[in-house]
Amino acid sequence: MAAVETCGTGAGGTGFMAAATSKNNVTGFQRKGPRAGGTDSSGSRLVSIAGTRPSVRNGQLLVSTGLPALDQLLGGGLAVGTVLLIEEDKYNIYSPLLFKYFLAEGIISRHTLLVASAKEDPADILQELPAPFLDDNCKKEFDEDTCNHKTPEPNIEMKIAWRYQLLPKMEAGPVSSSRFGHYYDVSKRIPQELLEASKWHGFFLPEKLSLSLKVEHCSLTHGYLKLLNFIQSIIYEEGFDGSNPQKKQKNILRIGIQNLGSPLWGDDICCTENCNNSHSLTKFLYVLRGLLRTSLSACVITVPSHLIQNKAVIARVTNLSDTVVGLESFIGSEKETNPLYKDYHGLIHIRQIPRLNNLTCDVSDVKDLGFKLKRKQFTIERLHLPPDLSDTVSRSSKQDLAESAKLLGPGCGMMAGGKKHLDF
Repeated sequence: MAAVETCGTGAGGTGFMAAATSKNNVTGFQRKGPRAGGTDSSGSRLVSIAGTRPSVRNGQLLVSTGLPALDQLLGGGLAVGTVLLIEEDKYNIYSPLLFKYFLAEGIISRHTLLVASAKEDPADILQELPAPFLDDNCKKEFDEDTCNHKTPEPNIEMKIAWRYQLLPKMEAGPVSSSRFGHYYDVSKRIPQELLEASKWHGFFLPEKLSLSLKVEHCSLTHGYLKLLNFIQSIIYEEGFDGSNPQKKQKNILRIGIQNLGSPLWGDDICCTENCNNSHSLTKFLYVLRGLLRTSLSACVITVPSHLIQNKAVIARVTNLSDTVVGLESFIGSEKETNPLYKDYHGLIHIRQIPRLNNLTCDVSDVKDLGFKLKRKQFTIERLHLPPDLSDTVSRSSKQDLAESAKLLGPGCGMMAGGKKHLDF
């Protein structure tokens, strides 16, 4: 009987839809109009925030890291409410570029910035942000930058292994003006009028410590405690947690913390293996993630992980971060003179991708990645072995290439590391 009643109701609904179809000349599968007192069907239920887009995988709101190639590797961008941890390279040359890309993208997207540092004044950091490529000259300037570094590739099918032809190409340059994220020129500084029109908050640790008269008793170091209180006050006072209903214009808070865990923050995890404040950094990240999860904010942190001697602390810091990206520079290492890496300045490791609204976390399909700093661009590319029969590779270095290929993952140069070689 329940089935009969359901069919009767459906028949009545079908007759109503048929009448509506004949009257309005629309299909019967179109959604019904708004109810009385409801919102207009033409209005979007989701709040549109500039510089954001929903993820096609899990529906999470994303912001750009300022580097479209890195956005692609992270599944479309940096999820709002998460922490991106950047493991600094040995001499801290390339990690500040990613940090500045993230802040520059916030300036262009009109997001609110919060810059925290114990070494540099946040105002000085903002003055060194890269300038964005204009839409009119973006393609032209990018082509000029890549023409001197691009190698000729005639008959590329005959030069590289067939397995590389099946891999999807990474986005290297501008494709359209409606792209998500922007491209920046590291040889120029961001215009002053853009900085003056932006809204930002600075946290310079020496100034905050000089203003404090007493030290509160807490398991955290005084620098971490001050920074947490500052972030919490900005989130609550400016309504990024949704507690301010009068604020109709919603925005994103971009938080950038530089050299977290260094001795400048009062932490000694980089000095000794058995440090007294080994739990200060992990507790700071635990509380910070709680603040971000309930607010419209995203955070990028750079950590000198190569200075941390206790590997257990590094494992805890990685687990308390949502996304972890490591930079490995070739400066001062034997890889600098290795012919395998002659076209790159370092390696980038995607160590962890967050698990958001899923039972399993996303895994990047690319394992071997190299980066290079060109005249105007910082680019991320797939690491390919040089062709075995190329004129640029001498016979004496083929043995070095075969030995170096064994250190790479299964996606790069497996045939070159074996006993037999493919004839291209």
